[in-house]
Amino acid sequence: MAASELDPGASPLALFGAELRRLRDERGVTQEEIADYAHVSKSLVSQIENAKRTPQRDFTEQVESLLGLKGDLLRLLPLVIKSGPTWFRQWPKIEADAHTLRTWQPLVVPGLLQTRNYARAILSGQPGISNERVDEEAEARLARQVVFDRPEPPMYAAVIDEGVLLRPIGGAEVMRQQLDHLLKLLAHPCITLQIVPMAAVPTIGLLGGFVIAQLLQGPDAVYLDSAADGEVTDRVDRVRTVSVRFDAIRSYARPVNETADAIREKMVMYGRD
Repeated sequence: MAASELDPGASPLALFGAELRRLRDERGVTQEEIADYAHVSKSLVSQIENAKRTPQRDFTEQVESLLGLKGDLLRLLPLVIKSGPTWFRQWPKIEADAHTLRTWQPLVVPGLLQTRNYARAILSGQPGISNERVDEEAEARLARQVVFDRPEPPMYAAVIDEGVLLRPIGGAEVMRQQLDHLLKLLAHPCITLQIVPMAAVPTIGLLGGFVIAQLLQGPDAVYLDSAADGEVTDRVDRVRTVSVRFDAIRSYARPVNETADAIREKMVMYGRD
């Protein structure tokens, strides 16, 4: 199918390709110029415009920079880069539509706050997973982080267990990068992060991590972690139960203004003063 015949409504990938071509044409930029700027082949640019290849975040950020865009293409990435189990694939759309996200994570840094290397370290631990699949899953996870680049990003409140900062996922260098990243994210006006001290031992939080999404239109929804298949649901009783659980766990957390110091304290063990 030629790019001019591409139906934007056929799929998120087709929509991305059509939008890329439209925005490029509006600015008088050629495929060759995008290829040179993004350090990729002209063939790749053409394939993306024709919905034959999936764009990655690095490529999309380069195109946004060249064309002077403000998230026009980045906002489409969570829909385009589909990865993970089938039951999870509705969550990125819910996440992208949310005006408020609240999450509790007792074991790892929340996905929306992870660095690429930290995400890869977690994903590579899945039995039998290939390097190619790890790359795909990591790109999909990072693509979801574009919600913070929107003109009106969601309010994001994360509560994590202190053990998350002590667990050396990926090794010292990966953890240094991850903790540095968390410190930088604390400056974002829509992101808050609180840490529950290990001494607090809120047993209700040991049941697993979760995310609560509050939407402007449609019912609120929750994503629940589990050892096997997770769950995404908008059942009112489930959302209410998880919301009460979040408030109970958050009551054990250290104040927001103590988070940066807590992270810096843990950075010492990874080789930085």
